[in-house]
Amino acid sequence: MAFKKQYLKSKAVCKVTFKLSKEEAQEAETVSLVGDFNNWDTASTPMKKLKNGSFTTTVNLPKDSNYEFRYLLDDTEWENDWEADAYIPSPVSLEDNSVVAV
Repeated sequence: MAFKKQYLKSKAVCKVTFKLSKEEAQEAETVSLVGDFNNWDTASTPMKKLKNGSFTTTVNLPKDSNYEFRYLLDDTEWENDWEADAYIPSPVSLEDNSVVAV
């Protein structure tokens, strides 16, 4: 897992491309990016499955903030980003949420 940040000079946003490798996706058929930037809506940010079996999506996030997120595999299994900027205990489970700082 990884994400790439691209800061825009013309706007106060950062384009963040999230990527989940085939191995990390664990043969999932669908993956969604879910976080506080989309109100933890499991359907609002589906990731595109690539031919090599990995998943990707890009979102624009306002700069100078931290965002908690997780990946939802096949609408049943939650997965963190192993290369996140930080981890914060989830207020709704015993697991941590991944954090991206932009």
